[in-house]
Amino acid sequence: MDLPEDNNSSQSLPEAQRNYITQPNKVSGWLIAFGVSLLLVAIIALVLGQRIGYHRGLSFAAEEAKKTAAGLEISAENIKSLKLKSDTLQSQLTTAQQERDISLANLSALRTDIQDLKVTNLQLEQGQQYLTTSLAKKGGMSLQVIGAKIAPLPENAYEYRFDVGMVDPSNQPKNLIPKLTLLDEVNMVEVPLQPNSYSIHGIARIRGRFLMPKNFVPKQVKLELTAGNQKTEQVYDWQLGQPIDNMPYTLEETPEADKRPVSSTDSTPVASTANTQKPAATTAAK
Repeated sequence: MDLPEDNNSSQSLPEAQRNYITQPNKVSGWLIAFGVSLLLVAIIALVLGQRIGYHRGLSFAAEEAKKTAAGLEISAENIKSLKLKSDTLQSQLTTAQQERDISLANLSALRTDIQDLKVTNLQLEQGQQYLTTSLAKKGGMSLQVIGAKIAPLPENAYEYRFDVGMVDPSNQPKNLIPKLTLLDEVNMVEVPLQPNSYSIHGIARIRGRFLMPKNFVPKQVKLELTAGNQKTEQVYDWQLGQPIDNMPYTLEETPEADKRPVSSTDSTPVASTANTQKPAATTAAK
């Protein structure tokens, strides 16, 4: 009787044992499934991360490439601009060097001309000194007018030019005092001269300008000269001279009196005018 019970108990024990072995197999399956899921998630995340990173890297590389290309383009433009500026500066430098060479050549020629003029002036001074000394030894040269000219200017002004010669027997300079007077039928107008005195030892050049009094028409011009113990007087008729075509419009265009010597062909105190009237006969001193 007891044996069958033992058989039943022995048979039930293996069943309980099988149930105990079955539980661990279920847990392992869940773990494997969870691990596979994690692996799949990791693989998916890796793939997605790689794709996202690749696209971002590609976009960054494209942006960098664009920036580099733009920088290269700007650099090329800068190089072109710098080259153009360099060419311009080189051209300006070449022009400046050429102008410098021309200026130096002109300066050298000008220095040579100035030196020649100085030598010529010294020679003329030497010749004049020799002549005045020779004249002084022979009794000197009397006070006399060598050349005379009165020319019209704008704004009712006139310019007078008188070249006077004298050599005193003492061979010393003398003080020359000129006096210029305008005459009509009944009136006399003395012209104020500036300067009012000159030093004469050979030739003195009297130059100046005056304004003609309103409504005054001179008939004659009288020039009185005093130097040392000598005196002389010249009276000239005031007549119309040759027409003047190149007369300036204002006195500002001719700020200084003409310092050139009065030539023999130009030596006349007759006032020229800008009209078309025929010139009168040659004026003679009285």
